[in-house]
Amino acid sequence: MENTAKTAANTRQCQVEFSGKAGEFFGIWIVNIFLSIITLGIYSAWAKVRTNQYFYGHTRIDGQAFRYLAKPMQILKGRLLALAIFIGFFLLSSASPILAGFVILGFVFLMPLLIVLGMRFKMRMTGYRNVRFDFHGDYADAFITFFLLPILAVISLYLAMPWVLKKMDEYLYDNISFAGNSLTVNTRTASYYAASLLAVASVIAVVIVLGILGAMLFSAGLLAQLSSASFMLTLVIFIGYWLAFALASAIYGAMIRNHIFESCHFENLASFQSNLQVMPFLWLNVTNLLAIIVSLGLAYPWAKIRKAHFLAGVTTVNLSENANQLLDNVQPNTGAFGEEAADLFDIDVSLA
Repeated sequence: MENTAKTAANTRQCQVEFSGKAGEFFGIWIVNIFLSIITLGIYSAWAKVRTNQYFYGHTRIDGQAFRYLAKPMQILKGRLLALAIFIGFFLLSSASPILAGFVILGFVFLMPLLIVLGMRFKMRMTGYRNVRFDFHGDYADAFITFFLLPILAVISLYLAMPWVLKKMDEYLYDNISFAGNSLTVNTRTASYYAASLLAVASVIAVVIVLGILGAMLFSAGLLAQLSSASFMLTLVIFIGYWLAFALASAIYGAMIRNHIFESCHFENLASFQSNLQVMPFLWLNVTNLLAIIVSLGLAYPWAKIRKAHFLAGVTTVNLSENANQLLDNVQPNTGAFGEEAADLFDIDVSLA
């Protein structure tokens, strides 16, 4: 294949491919919206399956496409369960302030469980070469990582937040397995602090520039003379702040994505590389959002397909020499019993 090259004596580098087309996905997307509306949201479960099947099926590594294995009823049951929990919490919290406190406390203890179940569902419903991924995280670690550690970040006046974000990513990735191989993650705290500091510095720099600009115009008396100038300045400041946070998001997102990919590998199977650059990523996000706004949402399928192409183009997988042999010897875990177990115990508990 043209996108496969030898990178070492025992590995070959494979460019991730995405072959989806905006026109094709637009047809799926518009039908999904229409049927979800007329069924009062019930069809949204089928819509999610169709969407994921399209994106998974058009994403390939070494010529092999991914598969999305979830069934619409699994999604629907999970959403009904999540909705029932939400309504129950709302009714109880509305009954009395005391019950509201217990509801909040119950929600705190429930959220780590939802994270575990959500990740387990997502991984088990993802297949590659007839082998499912899996997730082995437990509730105790999730509670510590996603509840106790954020409290520590607040107590430290957010000085510990980059380290907390690192621990969150480690929990999510370090518990993934595929074909009997656990994903090994060796992230560095320094990389998270560097990304966070650069992101914050970019926002501060833009705020300073906007402050200087406003002060110069105010001292020149332009704002007092023209009400339209005041409106324009307010608009410019709003756009400036938005771009500042978009830049910060692009900086942090690109740096952390690249770091996580280079820090992860499946032993004797695969390692990963990401070459996501900040400014192209910023341009992608800004233009996608503008296109969606200008088109009143109709450009969403184009933006989603465009982003998938972009991210695939900056991602490569280094497959070990014996990867094919390892995968060929793994028994597919999609048998009848596995499917029935998935129907009973694997449900998507998210409302999104």
